[in-house]
Amino acid sequence: MMNEDILSFIWRFQYFAAEALCTDEGSSLSILRTGHRNGNAGPDFSEARVIIDDFQWVGSVEIHAKSSDWYLHNHETDPAYETVILHVVWENDRPVMRRDGTFLPTLTLKEFVEKSVLERYVQLQDETETIPCAGMFGQVNDIQKYGMLDRVLLERLDRKASLVTELLAKCNNDWEETAYQWLGRHFGFKLNDAPFARLTEIVSWKIIRKHRDKLNQIEALLFGCAGLVPTESNDFYIRQLRTEYQFLSAKYGLKSKQMNGHEWKNLRMRPSGFPTVRLAQFARLLNKNGSLCSEIILAPGFSTLQSMFHIEQSDYWQDHYLFEKKSKGKVPLLGKDSANLLIVNGAVPLLVAYARHRQQPELLEKAIYWLSEIAAEKNRITKEWETLGMKVTTAADSQALIEWYNNYCTFRKCLECTVGASLVRSVSP
Repeated sequence: MMNEDILSFIWRFQYFAAEALCTDEGSSLSILRTGHRNGNAGPDFSEARVIIDDFQWVGSVEIHAKSSDWYLHNHETDPAYETVILHVVWENDRPVMRRDGTFLPTLTLKEFVEKSVLERYVQLQDETETIPCAGMFGQVNDIQKYGMLDRVLLERLDRKASLVTELLAKCNNDWEETAYQWLGRHFGFKLNDAPFARLTEIVSWKIIRKHRDKLNQIEALLFGCAGLVPTESNDFYIRQLRTEYQFLSAKYGLKSKQMNGHEWKNLRMRPSGFPTVRLAQFARLLNKNGSLCSEIILAPGFSTLQSMFHIEQSDYWQDHYLFEKKSKGKVPLLGKDSANLLIVNGAVPLLVAYARHRQQPELLEKAIYWLSEIAAEKNRITKEWETLGMKVTTAADSQALIEWYNNYCTFRKCLECTVGASLVRSVSP
């Protein structure tokens, strides 16, 4: 079944017999420029240029599977569509009239399109493999593959950076508060992202900063507001936390905002990833660094950034996974893999957002360099790409391939993919 995606693709790249064209009304038609694809509301292509019966028109082109879709989408009542100079359809089942009573010139492409283009498109759309072009991937040259890889990496960085920018607006354009909340939520390592995000909203950076040089007070604020400190205990550390929290929560009016301890999850999780351990590590990060955003932006080299996330939690949490339950062995520090995840998902998007906001492209280059210094993630998606011959050696590779898979392959957006579009075009005579 024809759809607007493939029809727009055919129009944009003129995969049809363009010689001796004429409109359905019998007028001669020459295409000088197909126009620019419009990703926003309004006609599909803008600034197109065509000649109809020796008269040159400049304006918009609208694409529909059926001409009657013009009325189905209520374009006849939308002033934005008054700029349309040509209606390109697959099937002309109803004449379209402008508001002034004249007929809108219509081009029906059904008889002009190269059938091989449609056949390859249908083949990709009907493919049962999770990567639709897997069986044909080897037919595409490396320039197109790695060109797409570079493109999706930038798309992923921009998409994540936009989330940082949204958070920045909520934080009244305070970059330090933004960095604190952004990094904090990533200490949840997906399963506890939401409670970590909520906690950093309750205990603001401004409050943390006032107590930055006292680790026990930072821990009291975080554990207390997280709702994780036991109400009754003879443990000296717990009693100390409770005393500090009672004072600080009263000082800053935090008691009413305190979370419920049941919001935190540790099921099917290794003890070293328990939220209590992650909170202790986050507290140490705040204790070590007086300015999270500045530390990341001004990091002179990747080794400096790594040392920032080389975190050794406080003594109590080196032999406890949970309150009042001493571990049999030493609790691991924040490992290299976990630190790399914090850099990839936390520090890099923050730096990209800052680079975009301040228009400092050299910081974007720095962020990409950091990704190239980290080993690739190994998961189901990267393994699939590796079977197709794609090299997955750095985090830049794996991040790009994850984006490619999730945003293109999963949704069968083959025509928007360099590789998919190349395969559809490749069978044209």
